[in-house]
Amino acid sequence: MCAAVKGGRVTLQDIARITGYTANTVSRALKDKTDISEETRRKIQKVAREMGYVRNYAASSLRSGRTKTIGLILGAMSNPYYAAVADAIHDAASALGYSLLTLCSRENPEQELKAVETALSRQVDGILLFPCYGAEESIQRMKNAGVPYVLMSRRLDGQEHDCVMCDEEEGGYLAARHLIDAGRRRLAFTCGVNIVHSTEYRMKGFLRACEEAGIPEADRRVLIIHDNEELRRKLVEWRAEGVDGIFVFCDMEAWNLTSTLQDMGVRVPEEIAVVGYDNIQGRILFPMPLCTIDPSIDEMIQQALTLLRRRIHRDEAPPQTIKVAASIVCRGSCGCAQHRKA
Repeated sequence: MCAAVKGGRVTLQDIARITGYTANTVSRALKDKTDISEETRRKIQKVAREMGYVRNYAASSLRSGRTKTIGLILGAMSNPYYAAVADAIHDAASALGYSLLTLCSRENPEQELKAVETALSRQVDGILLFPCYGAEESIQRMKNAGVPYVLMSRRLDGQEHDCVMCDEEEGGYLAARHLIDAGRRRLAFTCGVNIVHSTEYRMKGFLRACEEAGIPEADRRVLIIHDNEELRRKLVEWRAEGVDGIFVFCDMEAWNLTSTLQDMGVRVPEEIAVVGYDNIQGRILFPMPLCTIDPSIDEMIQQALTLLRRRIHRDEAPPQTIKVAASIVCRGSCGCAQHRKA
């Protein structure tokens, strides 16, 4: 074991003195550069570990002008969708050599701006932002700072921004189509929080599917529900009116709605079918099977990181919006014949 260095951090010069190599050779070996022989790299890296060497990223960033850190600003972390997304982004960013600074806006524009300020103060190379309503000030702050950013999952009106999102209108269409194909004819779309444009797009797709299927307006319902008490009242009303299929804005709300229906003695899916959105069950085990829309999270993340890295490396092409495909995942909460027989 190499002797510890007294009085502070281990430096490249300390490792060079112990190993007999130059500080430049030590630096390149620790970065795993292939112009240094594998034997030399392994030897230097072993000594560095034994001495407790920790790379000084602050000094590296001063030299390169980059910190190899990306700011990730999510919505409400109580929603496991964001936990799943954060994990996937962490893995994808890490494979590219980036660290993540993860922050939360809680869908509040003031907290979102504070999160942006925090990310900027940490000298991140770029920001992935899930914008909330009122995000214009946050976006202007990133622009003023000259820090590249990509909007995730949601786009905003007005100025063009780099944005990567799922085709949410198609997702809403597929969800309603799934209910219709399962024989449901009195349908509802419900949302607990009006999320910037996502609610509008999913609702638009839902209504388009209803129109194509010839479902009269009297048999379509669209409602933003703000709390569980209002949800229960509305479900009692809809049950009495014969609603037999509900598309819910996201999986977490769908599970809550399903649990409320079951507490009311309603059989799901026999009496009322339910479809969610996000495909959380594709990443996190949950005991209540749910038909859902898969928003192609992995592809969205890869596209966003590719676009953000181009901006970090000074790509001056016009802003672009990239849409990834939505698809339906059937787990039986639609009550379709295939699952009734299973």
